[in-house]
Amino acid sequence: MLSTVDHRRDAAGLLYVYPVVSRRAGGVSIGINLNPNNACNWACLYCQVEGLTRGAPPPIDLDRLDAELSGLLGDVLHGDFMQRHVPLEARRLVDVAFSGNGEPTAAAEFPAAVARVGAVLDRLGLRDGPALRLITNGSLLYRAAVQDGIRALGERGGEVWFKIDRALPEEVAEINGVPGDAERVARHLGICVGLAPTWVQTCWFALDGAAPSADSRAAYCRLLAPLSGRIAGVHLYGLARPSLQPAAPRLGRLGQDELTDFAQQIEKETGIRVIVSP
Repeated sequence: MLSTVDHRRDAAGLLYVYPVVSRRAGGVSIGINLNPNNACNWACLYCQVEGLTRGAPPPIDLDRLDAELSGLLGDVLHGDFMQRHVPLEARRLVDVAFSGNGEPTAAAEFPAAVARVGAVLDRLGLRDGPALRLITNGSLLYRAAVQDGIRALGERGGEVWFKIDRALPEEVAEINGVPGDAERVARHLGICVGLAPTWVQTCWFALDGAAPSADSRAAYCRLLAPLSGRIAGVHLYGLARPSLQPAAPRLGRLGQDELTDFAQQIEKETGIRVIVSP
């Protein structure tokens, strides 16, 4: 049985396509993994990818992606997949999401993959659902091809979940493994919200026993506030699955009260609605 704490990419024995039960999406999510080599341009401390490496994805076989997605969706929609693999309370198909084992927009074929996935959904009579999503760290929004892919996703009624875990440069460097530049993040986020409905997704946790500081919270709100009214909302979530990175022992879950308190601060200081998933 699939569960919210088991997001193995090989659950269906496929290369590019995998099913998960998503606590934030609220049902079965069909993931599209464009990074089967476990390579990413970030190195987040909480990442659940085993053998994560720095780098870019290999060339993507779009025909194989098409066949794998068509087959798994067919089993989900018309076979006994739900009965065999999904808890009763989660037996609904909620989205097809570009996510996986690294940054999906790093694939040269990303725009073509969006088009191919859209064609599969059309072919199966799913033009109006499930949702089509991109989960991204937003670092490559300066690329015209990435913008083309997101624009196409938005034109299909899809949405983007844009990762922003922290805003202070030193925290971004430690948590995401990349130089922190709030101005660049804001610029990329501004581009993204102009192409497709965009949620900010933020993993909120303790590091070395300490919750994020008041300065950290304030910097985060300052980053988002100028885009109030343009961002669809914030997904504020805690640690649900164990990190498979060396820093795993340093990470700690925060309680519901801590997350709720920060959510209220975000809403008060930015006017952006927040959904909390402890």
